[in-house]
Amino acid sequence: MSAPHQLDQRARAGFRQAFGYPPGAVAVAPGRMNIIGEHTDYNEGYVLPAAIDRHLAVALRLRRDSQIAMRSDRFQATVHLDGLPSRRQGNWTDYLVGVAREIDQEHGPGPGLDVFVASDLPVGSGLSSSGALEVASAVAMLAARGIEVPVIEIARLCQAAENDFVGARTGIMDQFTALKARGGNAMLLDCRSLEDEQVPLPDGRFAWLLADSRVRHELAGSAYNQRREECEAAAGALGLSSLRDATEADLERISNPVERHRARHVITENARVLQAADALRRRAPRGLGPLLYASHESLRLDFAVSCRELDCLVELAAGTPQVIGARMMGGGFGGCVLVLAESAGMDDLEQHLAEGYADEFHKAPEFYRVRSVDGAMSERSR
Repeated sequence: MSAPHQLDQRARAGFRQAFGYPPGAVAVAPGRMNIIGEHTDYNEGYVLPAAIDRHLAVALRLRRDSQIAMRSDRFQATVHLDGLPSRRQGNWTDYLVGVAREIDQEHGPGPGLDVFVASDLPVGSGLSSSGALEVASAVAMLAARGIEVPVIEIARLCQAAENDFVGARTGIMDQFTALKARGGNAMLLDCRSLEDEQVPLPDGRFAWLLADSRVRHELAGSAYNQRREECEAAAGALGLSSLRDATEADLERISNPVERHRARHVITENARVLQAADALRRRAPRGLGPLLYASHESLRLDFAVSCRELDCLVELAAGTPQVIGARMMGGGFGGCVLVLAESAGMDDLEQHLAEGYADEFHKAPEFYRVRSVDGAMSERSR
């Protein structure tokens, strides 16, 4: 039984147990790994993500009143609301509420909801559990209300929910990937035009390992939004609407040294994304290695979003012969390191990383061996 199907059934069973009747709609969305292209999406740049075989399912049913009841298999208590709140609660329900508010704004007020969420996607690890929750919620809510919306519009409303209600000024990559990714491929996404190209991932001789530092981050935290403000200030100093149009030759015109560093990361990272996509098209996965390491150094030095735990995992990976490349992944300040390695010897690689990490931090990382999968709406978007 595939992972999405298992979670679909888990969500249905959990809903019935919580509410005493079957759900009216169920949607399953995947998390994602981002091969390269970090903090470029909200700068209208390029990213190269793939959906992974860790999922989140939302089962729901429309009510006859305006009451909302939300339950998750991650938490004991049911959250009860008299209606859609105008302010966030500061917990996981904000993503659901934000999506419902966006749908109501676009399509008119809907009734209340009973909701159950089932997940095997780690939270706070940089695997986009929030994007998966938004997408699964939106797809299920729209289906329950009989509303058909183009895939790109679903991605946009989910991004708006995270930006405007949750308060994290993220780009559209996570939601777009959770909707449109295709198994066996990474997606080269132009975050300005929203044009995407599927590029083939390495074959079975290579494997992806996510090494979770177990340092938890919060995307809505001030540091993430501050990076976006610094990027906008750098673009403004150049007279540009976004750093997408900046070049390395422009950097000397940015007088603020912090903003200059942020711009240099975005400019060089966009170039690395295009080079990585080209390496994948040419079936030359070893060409990704130097790009992954360079991305990590840029995030560490120019963008200042790494931490000692992430740096340690990258350093340990780089000292292992079967590793092709590694870098921190996600918004930063914790979460996972992405490792591309030869498939043979993965047990030895995990042991090496675990021992080296424990020596320095006296705790073990968690490991997720992942493969690429389809997004929630990949069939419809073809």
